[in-house]
Amino acid sequence: MTVIDIAEVRKTRRRQVLDTALIRFGETSACCVVRNLSERGAALDVGSQAGIPDQFTLIVVSEKKIYSCSVIWRKNRRIGVAFY
Repeated sequence: MTVIDIAEVRKTRRRQVLDTALIRFGETSACCVVRNLSERGAALDVGSQAGIPDQFTLIVVSEKKIYSCSVIWRKNRRIGVAFY
């Protein structure tokens, strides 16, 4: 049996971070924590996934950057997103 490290499958290297961010959709915002980040996507910790749509804007406060995101996966309180 071959074991594949998920980090090897990713097209770009993600770096571990712990940044506060806002998920913005319509007139609604939700706080989240960015756990890892690359030029193509991120993993976000959220309080609850209820109501968070499959596409939204992510505002990373410390980096003063805004990303358009598409949800790739959801698991418990974590969301994986790709930037577009």
